[in-house]
Amino acid sequence: MKKDIHPKYSNKSEVNCACGATFPVGSTMEKINVEICSQCHPFYTGNEKVLDTAGRVDRFKKRAAASSKTKK
Repeated sequence: MKKDIHPKYSNKSEVNCACGATFPVGSTMEKINVEICSQCHPFYTGNEKVLDTAGRVDRFKKRAAASSKTKK
């Protein structure tokens, strides 16, 4: 390996989630900001959380309802 070209690795990097959770990880970055973590992700918490920013979920539900009516 070449010397002095690799980033410095730290075992004490901190992850900050949008939900307010913080936990240490190993990384080359000192601070990492994430939108979702294991403490707020629906898969791990069991709570359904719909993130609908552009009305995509509503449009999908309308299309699904329309297609189910045509099949009957």
